[in-house]
Amino acid sequence: MRIGLLTEGGYPYVSGDAGVWCDRLVRGLGQHRFDVYALSRAEHQEEAGWVALPPQVGRVRTAPLWRAEEDGVAYGRRARRRFAECYEELAAVLCEGGSPEATAPAGVGATAQADRFANALYGLAELARDEGGLVGALRSEGAVRALEGACRAPGALRTAREARVPDLLAAAAHLERALRPLSLDWYDDQGGDEGEGLASVDLCHATSGGAAALPGLLARHFFAVPLLVTEYGVRLRTHYLSAGGPPSPTGDGSMPSAEAAPAVRALLAAFHGRLAAEVYRQAACVTPGNAHARRWQERCGADRAKLRTVYPGMEASRFAEVGDAPDTADPYTLVWVGRVEPAKDLVSLLHAFAEVRKEEPRARLRIVGAGAGAEGRAYLGHCRMLAAQLFPDEADGPHCVGDNPVSFAEVGDPEAPTLADVYAAGAVVVLSSVVEGFPVGLVEAMFCGRATVSTDVGAVVEVIGGTGLVVPPRNPRALAETCGALLRDPERRARLGAAARARALELFTVEQNVAAFHGIYLELVSRAPVSPYVFDDDGEPRPFAVPAEARLPGLWIDLAARGAARQGPPRTVGPPAREASPVAATEGAR
Repeated sequence: MRIGLLTEGGYPYVSGDAGVWCDRLVRGLGQHRFDVYALSRAEHQEEAGWVALPPQVGRVRTAPLWRAEEDGVAYGRRARRRFAECYEELAAVLCEGGSPEATAPAGVGATAQADRFANALYGLAELARDEGGLVGALRSEGAVRALEGACRAPGALRTAREARVPDLLAAAAHLERALRPLSLDWYDDQGGDEGEGLASVDLCHATSGGAAALPGLLARHFFAVPLLVTEYGVRLRTHYLSAGGPPSPTGDGSMPSAEAAPAVRALLAAFHGRLAAEVYRQAACVTPGNAHARRWQERCGADRAKLRTVYPGMEASRFAEVGDAPDTADPYTLVWVGRVEPAKDLVSLLHAFAEVRKEEPRARLRIVGAGAGAEGRAYLGHCRMLAAQLFPDEADGPHCVGDNPVSFAEVGDPEAPTLADVYAAGAVVVLSSVVEGFPVGLVEAMFCGRATVSTDVGAVVEVIGGTGLVVPPRNPRALAETCGALLRDPERRARLGAAARARALELFTVEQNVAAFHGIYLELVSRAPVSPYVFDDDGEPRPFAVPAEARLPGLWIDLAARGAARQGPPRTVGPPAREASPVAATEGAR
C-alpha cells in the first residue's frame, strides 16, 4: 500500500512537532510505502535538516508555509472572474460567523453554509490547478476589496463590520498564508510508481488538522483518495489558544496573536473553524489521541461514527528496567517532570509542598525540566526564587538536610542522567497543570510503576483510569493532602504503581499504536474504489502498490508443494478461510 503522509511543521524535520510518533509509525509499518508531503513552518526548521529516513519512505516533497514566492501568473478576464466569485463567496461565509458552534451540524442552515465554504475552497483549488497558482490573486487589491465587501454586507458579524482598512489588509494576508497549500504542484494526475503527486497514493494520512489536512482534502476532491486525519492536539484548539496569547514563535504568520485587531481574529477564527469542519466532514476516519480531543472534534462537527481513539505510542522499553525492578526510591521524594511554563502551575505545587513539609519534614521535591521559551525561562526563575523564600536553607533541627528541599534540574544533568533515572528516584510523581492535552509525563511514570497525583485537566483521568489520584487544579491544599497521604502509605503506592504499569503496557505502547493504524489503513483502502490513476505493468488499474498476499507469512510455493504431496490432486492453497483478510478478499474482487 502507498501512504501519503501529510505533515505540517513535523516529520521529517529534526525540529518538527510529533516527529517521534510519525517516525515510529513509518518504521513499524515496513510492509507499506510512505510518500511524505511536508509543510515547513520556518526557515530554521528547514536548515536543521531531516531525521534519518527508513527505506520504506519512497519520496519526500516539501513546501514552506512561511514564505511564498510570486508565481508570476497573469490571470485573463475569465480567470479573474472565477477568482472573484470564489473568493467573495469564501469571504461572505467567514463574515457570517465560523465558531465551533456555527460549524457544528445543526440544521439546514449550517449545512448550507458548510457547502458554500466547500464550494468556494475547491473552486479556488481548481483555479490554482488550471492557472498555475493563486499567490498573486490572493495578494491582489481585488482580494482586499472582496473581503471589504463581505464585511460591509448586510448580515455580517458586528466584529467584521468594524474592520478598518489595516484590519482588512492583515486579514487578507493571513488568508493568503492559510491558502498557500492550494497553489502547490502536488495535485498532478500522473499515477503509478513514477507519479510524484497525490494521485499516486492509496491513502492520505494527515498527522494534524489545519494546513496539513488541506492537501488531503484536495487529493480527495481531485482523485477520490481516502483521507485519514490524526489529531493528538486539536489544531483548531491550538489556533484559539494562540489567538489569545503572544505572537507565534514560529513566525509563519498563520495565526493572529492577541495583539491583532478583533476583526482579524474573528475572520481567522471563522476560517479555521470552517476548515476544521470541512476536514472532519470529508475524512473517511478521524483518530483523536484521547477523549478530550474527541469532544473538541465532535463539537466542531465531526461525525461520531468516523471517530476512533488511537492513543499515542511510547517506547516502554526505555522504562522497563525501572518498572521491573524492586522499588528502591526514596520514600519521601516527590518528582515533577515536564516543560517549565505557567500552564504547569509550579507555583501551586511549591505552596502545596510547603504544606507537605509541615507534616513530613523529610519530604523532598525534585523539579526536572527546562523553561519553554523566554516566558518559560522567566517562569523558572520565578519558581526558583519562590522555593528559596518558602524553604530557606535548613541547617538546624532534627531533620536537617543542609540545603533547600526543592531541587531544580534538567534531564542529562549528573543528578538526572535519563528520564528513567528521574522517575526511579521518586516515590510519587506529581502533575500540577491547569492546561494539559495528553499527559506524556504521566504515561512515562506509569511505565516506571510509580504512583501519581495529578490535577483533573485534559486527558488525565482518561489516561490514569483509576490507577492514580486526581485533585482539582489550582488547589494547593488538596494537592498537599493527597501527596502527603501517599507518602505515608507505601502499600497503597505499590498497588497504584503496579496497576498503572499494567495499564500503560496495555494501552500506550508503540505496538498498539502501529497495530491500530495498520488496521485502519487496510479498512479504509478496502472500502475505497479502484483508483483510475494507479496502473500495473499491463496498464490496468490496481488497488494496491503491493499485493496483499505478498505480506502474509510463510512461503506459498512450499505450502502448495506440501499440500499436493499429502492430498494428491493439486488444489488452491492459502490461509484458512476463517483467517482470510477482508482486505485481501476485496482486492480479489477488484
